[in-house]
Amino acid sequence: MNLPADPLLDRLAAILRDMGSVLVCYSGGVDSAFVLAVAHRVLGDQCIGMTAVSPSLADFEREEAVTLAKQIGARHELVASNEIEDEDYAKNHVDRCFHCKSELYRVSDAKQREWGLAFSVNGTNLDDLGDYRPGLEAAKKAGARSPLVEAGFTKADVRRLAQLLDLPVWDKPAAACLSSRLPYGTRVTRERLAQIGSLEAEIHRLGVRQARVRWHAVGGGEGTKEAAMARVEIGKPEMERAFEARDAIVDAGKRLGFAYVTLDLAGYRTGSHNELLSNDSRSRRSLPVVS
Repeated sequence: MNLPADPLLDRLAAILRDMGSVLVCYSGGVDSAFVLAVAHRVLGDQCIGMTAVSPSLADFEREEAVTLAKQIGARHELVASNEIEDEDYAKNHVDRCFHCKSELYRVSDAKQREWGLAFSVNGTNLDDLGDYRPGLEAAKKAGARSPLVEAGFTKADVRRLAQLLDLPVWDKPAAACLSSRLPYGTRVTRERLAQIGSLEAEIHRLGVRQARVRWHAVGGGEGTKEAAMARVEIGKPEMERAFEARDAIVDAGKRLGFAYVTLDLAGYRTGSHNELLSNDSRSRRSLPVVS
């Protein structure tokens, strides 16, 4: 299939064509969806999208990924990922993402070999290289390639060209796994992930596109029981809409077991839990764990 004329797109297509065949680690977000769409046009059935399914992937994200892959026309496989069984991941130290991505690339490597594909690739772009992202180290160790980085794509480039390709997710807000909603040192459990994902789904149903439910433990002192607070981050353009829907958001949070539901006035921003990390703690592998 033909691609629109664009120097960046030509460069990406050439990189993928040179690879010959690829497994795309595909989450349904704009970056990996864009890579899947271009790789499918360039390589046809020598491109397979793989979505790792685990408790850290929200149900609505999985469903949207399936629908989008069908629209792209690419072969798409859902494969179980078991990072939550890894104690190094579950205890949620600052290197959690490294253990998560290590499991992803372990799975993708096995499937790549099973499906007879030459490379595993991801949707990392140049803008991703600036934040604290231990998952990038896992990709490097696993030998996974980042064709968007190799071709020189920024996030703005991805969105511009995804729109040119008529991908419906070209303006989709950034997404991350549900475990990223838990503060470092707070244990990752299936129950907490389900609680977070369910409240985010409820907020999306209210018409808010960009929402993060940050989970925080509260209480547990003498004479009190431990409970959880939802600190909800909303994209600033949608803050007014979320405030108008605050009663419905609070009701949903209470129904899902949160003792408190708060709106973060600073709004949504990526990696807000990283704001509390010192430079030293970014390299430490031990923190007190909230069990």
